[in-house]
Amino acid sequence: MATFLYKLGRSAFRRRRLVALLWVALLALAGVGAATAPAATSSSFSIPGTEAQKAFDLLEKRFPGGNADGATARVVFKAPEGQKMTDPANKAKVQDVVDELKSGSDQVASVTDPYTAKAVSKDGSTAYVSVGYKVSGMELSDATREALEKTGHDAQGKGLTVEIGGDALQAVPATGAGEIVGVVVAGIVLVITFGSLVAAGLPLLTAIVGVGIGVSTITALASVLDLGSTTSTLAMMIGLAVGIDYALFIVSRYRAELAEGREREEAAGRAVGTAGSAVVFAGLTVVIALVGLAVVNIPMLTKMGFAAAGTVLIAVLIALTLVPALLGFAGSKVVGRKQRKGVRKSDKPNGGTRWARFVIRRPVMVLLVGVLGLGAIALPAASLEMGLPDDGAQPTSTTQRRAYDLLSDGFGPGFNGPLMVVVDGDKAAAESTVEKIKGLDGVVAVTPPTPNKAGDTAMITVIPKDRPSSVQTEELVHDIRDTTGDDVLVTGATAMNIDFSQKMNDALLPYLALVVGLAFLLLMVVFRSILVPLKAALGFLLSVVAALGAVVAVFQWGWLGSLFGVEQTGPIMSMMPIFMVGVVFGLAMDYEVFLVTRMREAYVHGERPGEAIVTGFRHGARVVTAAAVIMMAVFSGFIGSSEQMVKMIGFGLAIAVLFDAFVVRMAIVPAVLALLGHKAWWLPKWLDRLLPNVDVEGEGLRASQEVPRDPEPERELVKV
Repeated sequence: MATFLYKLGRSAFRRRRLVALLWVALLALAGVGAATAPAATSSSFSIPGTEAQKAFDLLEKRFPGGNADGATARVVFKAPEGQKMTDPANKAKVQDVVDELKSGSDQVASVTDPYTAKAVSKDGSTAYVSVGYKVSGMELSDATREALEKTGHDAQGKGLTVEIGGDALQAVPATGAGEIVGVVVAGIVLVITFGSLVAAGLPLLTAIVGVGIGVSTITALASVLDLGSTTSTLAMMIGLAVGIDYALFIVSRYRAELAEGREREEAAGRAVGTAGSAVVFAGLTVVIALVGLAVVNIPMLTKMGFAAAGTVLIAVLIALTLVPALLGFAGSKVVGRKQRKGVRKSDKPNGGTRWARFVIRRPVMVLLVGVLGLGAIALPAASLEMGLPDDGAQPTSTTQRRAYDLLSDGFGPGFNGPLMVVVDGDKAAAESTVEKIKGLDGVVAVTPPTPNKAGDTAMITVIPKDRPSSVQTEELVHDIRDTTGDDVLVTGATAMNIDFSQKMNDALLPYLALVVGLAFLLLMVVFRSILVPLKAALGFLLSVVAALGAVVAVFQWGWLGSLFGVEQTGPIMSMMPIFMVGVVFGLAMDYEVFLVTRMREAYVHGERPGEAIVTGFRHGARVVTAAAVIMMAVFSGFIGSSEQMVKMIGFGLAIAVLFDAFVVRMAIVPAVLALLGHKAWWLPKWLDRLLPNVDVEGEGLRASQEVPRDPEPERELVKV
């Protein structure tokens, strides 16, 4: 592989104008496709095989036009002090709101009158209007949301306290600020790392080109493939992360080759042949992790994984072709000013060298501190509770949170998460179900059954005692399912969240086994070792569990919650463990492959195990540190979001990169390798014969350059 990539790098460097033109043309083509593609609605959400989804499907079949999975909104009214919502003047104001809501959008399916629907609190202080929509919350148009918000503002001006809750206002969080912060910090880190604006700008430019092509392609295909807006958000986050990383690795190796006195074209070829091999295998591990999301069997998640994997493949191709092409345009400006002036690099050991020597002298101490430290941070993960945060987790500055609190105060916490029970049977079966549910603990109210026209199906609404995200409400859902039999299905937002969490929980171990198993085999091919891939996988698991422990401590227990803007503790988002495994695994393997490949390269070329570790750190520690800081900056930019889920994702990924890059890869890995010595690179002879030799270290490349390979070197001599 190294020889093939070496030729590819030299070819891209030599034909840089053609390569750059091709990538610009691809970017323009994807941009035109995105601009001319039909506007796509957000991806439909379904969870095949769950009871909540079966109930929705049954409702669609038996209640045609009922919009069972349509968005809902609640406009909550609170009367001024000393007044009641039943006062004639206040009733007239509410009636105006009801009329305005009915005519506000053609996506509205139903609007209830609180005075006929018994939606007034016992003390008369609070009332609410329920609004049902024909489409899901993700498919609502901006005009519909604006009409809903305008209605609330108009009513607020008439003397009533008016707040709006429900999933109708849960728009996809705006992106942009987090990415901008990440790019700015990345630029600063790259300038410090390289000491050259040109060298710092190259990874940023190529990453943006790759993300532009990837996201534009997703946008162009969104309508055809039913891709949601969250798909492009994930692709942007991952594409930006790996795009900067991969280009950073190539540019860093190119500068190292120039420092050893090689000509620019030769340096570009060798950089792609060696660091490029690491990029290829690092990219494959990320692709495996993202494509593996299909194991969960949730269509939306599968599409997100495949789309993000496509963006990663683009980042790998750009690193192997566009980066060496741009290095050809950059000339000598890609190196620092001192190097351009001929100032030799100091022979004084750099920080990476000094740290590696420290670890080699005290491997047991470093290993114990690293493992015990991460183990202690991981302890809260044993108390992990999964769910989907509701409006109660929103900041108090939002109308959703204030509506949530008004309903809790006026009607009880359970009114924020009613359960929908679907009875597949006649009137007698429905009435029997009502009686059974009334006898369960944790039930505040049960509505009379609403039958369909055929009389073979009925809907029942159950109001729990506790808030939607509570353990008690989850237990109530299970109690209803256990008590009422197979012909009774429980659904609604709360039940859907519970089923979604269970599906994620069930898929976690198979997903881990698939991703870690395939990556183990891949790393075995790369490193020609059994113990090095095993150590890489175990180290990754330790860092992910520690990161989950930190997430639980902050977002579930509330430790340091005020520092990160956590106003309401609650369950951890159901997607979080699998999402962190997929994303962090890919990034962790980036650092593992780049750092340890350099060690393996030194070992193969004759250095002793300890010397190889020092060599790997001398060349790779600075780059891996820069890459990790950049990733932490990109992910930390999302912590400032007002959305609890976005905040949680940003914090979780940033802390996971911190643990994995600086504790596992920079401390535990060299400590373990120092203790293993030559055994680290042991591989049974029979297995060595079975595994393909991909030559990541460039050993074959070095051997082939000892004799004339082809006419190309002669052409170079003629030019000189």
